[in-house]
Amino acid sequence: MDGRDLVRAVRTLGTAQGLRAARSAWRRRRTDAECLPPRGAERARVPGPAIGAEVLPGGGAVRFARSGLRIVVTVGGAVFRGWDGALPEPSYALSGAPPEPDPRVGLEPDKDGGWKVVSERLTVAVSRHGAVEIRTPGGVLLRRDLPPRWWEPAAGGPARWVQRSEIPADARLFGLGGRTSGPRLRDGSYRLWNSAPPAGFGPEDGPLHITMPVQTVVADAGTHLAFHDNSWDGRVTVREGEVGAGSGHDRPGTIELRMDGGPLRSWVLVGTPARVLSGWAQLTGAPALPPSWALGPQHLLRTGGEQSVRRTVEAHRERDLPLSAVHVGGDVGGDVPEAGLPGGPEGFPGLPALAKDLREDGVRLVRAVAPAVPAEPGDALYRHGSAAGLFVRDGRGAEVRGTAGRGECVFPDFTDPRVREWWQELYGETAAQGFSGVWLDRNEPVACASFDGLTLPRSARHALDGRGGDHREAHNVYGLAMAAAAHEGLRRQRSGERPFVISRSGWAGMQRYGGAWAGDVTTGWPALRASLSLVLGLGLCGVPYSGTDVGGAGGVPAELYLRRLQLAAYLPLSRTTESWPLWAYGPEVAAHARAALVERERLGPYFVTLAQLARLTGAPYVRPLWWRTPQDRALRNCEDAFLLGDALLVAPVLEPGSDRRAVRLPRGRWYDTATGRPYEGPGQVLVEAPLSRVPVLARAGAVLPVLDGRGDGGGAPARIALEVWAPAAGRRGGGLVVRDTGAGWDEPEIERYTTRLAGGRVVVERTTEDGAVAVEGPVRVRGLE
Repeated sequence: MDGRDLVRAVRTLGTAQGLRAARSAWRRRRTDAECLPPRGAERARVPGPAIGAEVLPGGGAVRFARSGLRIVVTVGGAVFRGWDGALPEPSYALSGAPPEPDPRVGLEPDKDGGWKVVSERLTVAVSRHGAVEIRTPGGVLLRRDLPPRWWEPAAGGPARWVQRSEIPADARLFGLGGRTSGPRLRDGSYRLWNSAPPAGFGPEDGPLHITMPVQTVVADAGTHLAFHDNSWDGRVTVREGEVGAGSGHDRPGTIELRMDGGPLRSWVLVGTPARVLSGWAQLTGAPALPPSWALGPQHLLRTGGEQSVRRTVEAHRERDLPLSAVHVGGDVGGDVPEAGLPGGPEGFPGLPALAKDLREDGVRLVRAVAPAVPAEPGDALYRHGSAAGLFVRDGRGAEVRGTAGRGECVFPDFTDPRVREWWQELYGETAAQGFSGVWLDRNEPVACASFDGLTLPRSARHALDGRGGDHREAHNVYGLAMAAAAHEGLRRQRSGERPFVISRSGWAGMQRYGGAWAGDVTTGWPALRASLSLVLGLGLCGVPYSGTDVGGAGGVPAELYLRRLQLAAYLPLSRTTESWPLWAYGPEVAAHARAALVERERLGPYFVTLAQLARLTGAPYVRPLWWRTPQDRALRNCEDAFLLGDALLVAPVLEPGSDRRAVRLPRGRWYDTATGRPYEGPGQVLVEAPLSRVPVLARAGAVLPVLDGRGDGGGAPARIALEVWAPAAGRRGGGLVVRDTGAGWDEPEIERYTTRLAGGRVVVERTTEDGAVAVEGPVRVRGLE
């Protein structure tokens, strides 16, 4: 903190609060200086030469002169590698016990004094100096991890380490959490530290709210996911490879991971993109299934009270605009969203009645919750938590205090099981008030509202589920642990309903507890690419349900607002904000916006299917164009369009003044869903993109469930119809349909459909174990000339 920070704090928050914020920042630095010893002199270490090995189930252990490496190939094909005795547990990422070793494989000698493990899906080769190669069964290199290097403080303490890796020259890297500069991660440095950037961040900003050491690498040789299970602060440096022209040599791509401490352990999964994400879900947990209403259009009110909520719902109904939920609260001018309610509880005197009225109208209430608790003796939450020792403390035993609200505040230690149990009990009030879900905000955590990204002292002590440690290790998993408490709390209070939890921050495995709200993206045109990059990147890290807000202000052009809304209509979490209602832009824009929201509502059954398939397979709703053909290099470089499931390709308009845009198609026939015009892929085509819509293309032969109308206006739901796009001549198509089973936990039936052309007409059949059966319900065939 310097003088400029102090001036900014005072200007932003006023003299009293600004001085409190400055004092909090100064106290944070002083605490770290006192409680974290300087690293001092360090000793560098490398594994050294191999001196022996031991065969163990699933692989074995290789001993080096100055380290040791444990390799385990599991029954699902995932590979674990742990240096210096690191084991898979304890881990916040894994959903339970690690998978069992594959009893069919074991360590065996390799050439040049090395060792190898050969399994059905891959080969792991260890050189005599500690380099580890992952190869396909045919021997093609997917990844080479060079021998690691550690720097150990001579006076003791956590060792820093670096792991350099090489990937094929044609490979492209994705992942590392939510990034606005992707989804393809180009040459550069990417920090692994969950942070709270200023509102209005764009493609050049980072790190953001959700970072993960998850690397998804796609190359001609195959796809693999590498996860370093370490929550410490780190940095990934990427240098893409270069394919040699003519007889020139290829230059491999490089990935360098540097961590400030923690274990050097990792998992690798190999296969098609679908298989890799399925294996990741088996390892870290199946994505939580959102309630069906969470797949519809939602709206955020940061300010106002009960009457504002009622007026917002009435405004949507008067204009015949679909609306499934209203979120209240959130970060407003640095204030803590106390009780998740804008203006405090006094603005909502009749919460249960409000929630009941809205639910009868098909609208749910969602409340914002932040971790900060006001440090006031009169606050019951603070009194109980302080007496029980549930708040984060510094190295001297004092409560860590921040200024995330109007005064000082403290922070529950969610890595303590007692805290999670206490926090779960608090959701009884949430359920009693009528809220159907929670939106977790500022849970990086943000400890000082006036300094961007300022969090708790690194020396702050955490329980870490009985192991004990400090904030250097706990920081990145803080939001994950808070989401776990919220999910379990809501599940306890309403055991018959699926919880709805979205979190601003999280880490690997957060999909077990809900989705991600990706933060306040800039309101300019770069927001479109940034929003798409965030959602695609999180999906490739195993978080299928995410999205950003569609907001505006008086200076935001109508065209930009509309294009953002049209993009959001096809993202899993679609939420508008109060800052500038869509009808304020005039009747033409309002009509086009309504059309986008109505289309989202029509696709509701398809989103239900995608949500169920994400739970079952780990596949994201929003997928990169290369999802089914990762060997297509042109698609690997395409970042301005996406697949929505297997059936639809969405090409948002990302530039102002555009009424047409180029779209790169995967192989096969695709139909413009607005005009029915067919296009043939692979290749690039030019399609119409008027202000009224964005290009959406359907795969030939696809079957997707949609609403057949919008109901009868009396509360009766609309029927579900099958929308079928004609397959190309001589080709077959099909699709999966999973119908809504209600708000609870009933296991759905997966319906499988096939399509083919016969005599100039499209034949649609449902396939079962007993063979093909007739299709029930309406079928709408499109694409026939």
